[in-house]
Amino acid sequence: MKELEQAGLARLRDGWISGGAAFELAPVEWKDLAAASSPDEQERRLLAIAAQALDVGLRPAAPKTLKRRPSLPVLALPVLPDRLRPSLRAALKYAADARLKTRVATLVASRGFVLHPMDWMPAASYQESPDVYAPWVDWQAGADGERKSRREHLTAETWDDFYPAARRTALVDLRRTMPALARTLIETKGATEPAEVRLALIELMRFGLGADDVPFLQSLSTDRSGKVREMAGRLLARLGERGNPAEGGSEDPIAELAAFIEEGKSGFIRRRTTYAPIKLKSPAQQARRANLFASYYFRDLASHFGKTESDFIGAWQFGVDDNADLFLVRMISVSGSDAAVACLADILVAEGGKLALLVLQLMLRLDGGRKRLLIRQILNDAQNLAALAQVEGAEAGWLEWGDLTKGKTLSALRSAVSGDNDVMKRSAEQHLETIGFLVTAAAAEKLINEVVAAGLPPASPSLGLLRLNAALAENPSQSDR
Repeated sequence: MKELEQAGLARLRDGWISGGAAFELAPVEWKDLAAASSPDEQERRLLAIAAQALDVGLRPAAPKTLKRRPSLPVLALPVLPDRLRPSLRAALKYAADARLKTRVATLVASRGFVLHPMDWMPAASYQESPDVYAPWVDWQAGADGERKSRREHLTAETWDDFYPAARRTALVDLRRTMPALARTLIETKGATEPAEVRLALIELMRFGLGADDVPFLQSLSTDRSGKVREMAGRLLARLGERGNPAEGGSEDPIAELAAFIEEGKSGFIRRRTTYAPIKLKSPAQQARRANLFASYYFRDLASHFGKTESDFIGAWQFGVDDNADLFLVRMISVSGSDAAVACLADILVAEGGKLALLVLQLMLRLDGGRKRLLIRQILNDAQNLAALAQVEGAEAGWLEWGDLTKGKTLSALRSAVSGDNDVMKRSAEQHLETIGFLVTAAAAEKLINEVVAAGLPPASPSLGLLRLNAALAENPSQSDR
């Protein structure tokens, strides 16, 4: 519409606003349409024409950069019933960051529901969302609707029909059920991907890792990406194969690392070999030792002393040097075999106290059973409850009421919420949020009653996840209709 016509419409609008007639101000063409009518009808017809012009004729054109988004994908689980959404929003509001909000979504998914998109959406950059949200992650990343976000099976032919998050979920499933097929897909389709994507694909080889993967991982020793070569070397080390450690340093870096470790003997009747870190003399030595632990593989270190991985772990003197303990645990977490990781986790959990917390460095390598043992150990001690929030990949909704009453946790929570120490109260409220993710619905209900009876206000936001957990006791089939 031309500027002159816009000015004419403005005069009509001003006339109506002032309460007068606008017929004489109308364009000639409009007058012809309304001339035969009564004065009131003339004004009504002019108003209808003006409204049509303003709503349609002056509607701005969409910018060329605007893209039409596909509809939000429907997920595999039903949406949380409306009656539970207020409890959900309360739990999400108390969750301080994306990781804690994702934990709320994980608990809800474990009970057979997904969140309403107006309550929570996973960020495209966050990889820890429950697998059921993979279509939403891809949608957030800008899926253009030209491909399907998920096919029934991932194959070489359907590779491009999967968006990244859905493809990752499918590859993890394949590595657990048909590892050879997944390896072939990663090998053939990943070769043309950029280094960042290639590294993410190789990292998925840790699922179902086995001897059949060795030739492919060895072939990556010539990959153009140093990070890919390093990842492949660590995976090979877990399988007991020679990897490709970081270059540089001394001619025999394992011997140099071994020089930071002292061999000794213990026991009067049955003498056994022990290994302990030597006392360092300078920050330069500390930095060099840290670099060697981070750059080389545990199997090579154990072999240097003529020991198997498990024997070396059993002979290590934990508690002599906290930094050396941490470096060794990290070394085993990235390059130790599954047996070595399991052995180390069992020893640390059995030791308890601050040594048990070192198991947090092994989270990506531990099975669900050992994670549960660690959580129970932390609850029994009740001195490091803050560590519960660092347990990555923990299952939701399994901790029974008996697990809470056996240790010191329940009494510590009661004492904290009933006391006058504000710092202890805030810490206890954070622990309640973490425990609210772990416990069963029945245990959540009992815990709410216990801490409220001890003095915590019933409306405390820290009870949000516990209340949601208790409310989720119902079966998904009972959702609102």
